[in-house]
Amino acid sequence: MLRKIRLTFAMICFVLITLLFLDFTGTLHGWFGWLAKIQFLPAVLALNVGVILFLVILTLVCGRIYCSVICPLGVFQDILAWLGRQPKKRRKLPYSYSPALSWLRYGVLGVFIIALIAGIGSLAALLAPYSAYGRIANNLFQPIWQWGNNLLAYLAERADSYAFYETDVWLKSLPTFIIAAATLAVLVVLAGRNGRTYCNTICPVGTVLGFLSRYSLFRITIDSEKCNQCSLCSRNCKAACINFKEHQIDASRCVVCMNCIEKCKHGAISYKYHPFGKPAAGKADSEQINETRRSFFTATALVAATSVLKAQEKKVDGGLAAIEDKKIPERSTPLTPPGSLSACNMAQHCTACQLCVSACPNQVLRPSADLRKLMQPEMSYERGYCRPECTKCSEVCPAGAIRPITKADKSSVQIGHAVWVKKNCIPLTDGVQCGNCARHCPTGAIQMVPSIPEDKDSPKIPVINVERCIGCGACENLCPARPFSAIYVEGHERHRII
Repeated sequence: MLRKIRLTFAMICFVLITLLFLDFTGTLHGWFGWLAKIQFLPAVLALNVGVILFLVILTLVCGRIYCSVICPLGVFQDILAWLGRQPKKRRKLPYSYSPALSWLRYGVLGVFIIALIAGIGSLAALLAPYSAYGRIANNLFQPIWQWGNNLLAYLAERADSYAFYETDVWLKSLPTFIIAAATLAVLVVLAGRNGRTYCNTICPVGTVLGFLSRYSLFRITIDSEKCNQCSLCSRNCKAACINFKEHQIDASRCVVCMNCIEKCKHGAISYKYHPFGKPAAGKADSEQINETRRSFFTATALVAATSVLKAQEKKVDGGLAAIEDKKIPERSTPLTPPGSLSACNMAQHCTACQLCVSACPNQVLRPSADLRKLMQPEMSYERGYCRPECTKCSEVCPAGAIRPITKADKSSVQIGHAVWVKKNCIPLTDGVQCGNCARHCPTGAIQMVPSIPEDKDSPKIPVINVERCIGCGACENLCPARPFSAIYVEGHERHRII
């Protein structure tokens, strides 16, 4: 019964979180966006004390329930492990007990925290479980979801129905796509063969919660008097944490999946209350316990010692003429979304989970290919512009990298300013009237004036009032010049109110 309850909640959380990354309409975020905000690392980076305390207390009471119910990557590994076992139903179960690799677990945790403190967000994002699953869902699952939607839109159109509409399926970032595919391949191999190897050797969140779960009030334990050492529990344990010969379970690696309870035919395994503060180590000697504790505090000390490092489209025109794709201009300073406050704040708090990229209805956000900010979102205006009335990214960000912002406030936040490129402007290159940038500027920061002041009939060119420009990119996106726009937006390191 306990296993079925756990599986039910796990699948509900997994499906809803996955839909948050697949939903290109933004409808589900208003209902279930809180599931992203209760993920451990985003809550820590957002300094969401309430969520952090909830997860810590949940772990101290129930063990690593977070890893088997709330964490989407943990549930995803269970799915992969289940699929990996299907061809082997009649063979020997693949799992067996293995000693904990404490040096590796705490070493990875130390590297992870040092990366956060030093501002190496791309390295931290590679190890973070929620972010890893977000990249897989956004880069690998969402295109399949969109193709399915487009097929339904095609069929609905033939039936004179507009219940569905087509969406563009495009590659947002090749490096991020490759990383997502590589992560999936690694998970398939590890989970398919050895279950929760990633959770118990690499995942920094699993290491932190594992240390706390050693002292949880409720733990899975083995009754040595009832156990006949059939090893069925150990061979069904994806966490490889059950030593049936010694009648002990490593609570720091146990994710409370309840598989062992269901498989035990003698009722020797149960999930029951233990006195608070007494580590669940079975018959492990005190030397092993002290060694694990020393490893944890060594990693913490390493982090403290290193804290000084912290310094910080359409393809054709009317079906007649081919339109050349726009190219991304070289910006001295990348653009970060309104609400992110600054490039520094974005780098410090962003987990590169891609949720804002998935939710952006204007196709403005995409993962960065810059090694310093690899996979973190940045803005570019080839496919759309940042509409002043849209605040989707600030609504869905769970880590505080993009702070909540109102529509009224967004219209006064300057994330960058427009720059005119004379050699690309078509009134001068082609001798035709344009003015697209001025007509569509939502703040009236662009005016068209004669290129020759003394001649009122000379071709008109744009003049930019930098103080009024908010950097929304409408001018850059709607400029007809190809392949580079005649006007582009240069980012600001720190946003300001105008």
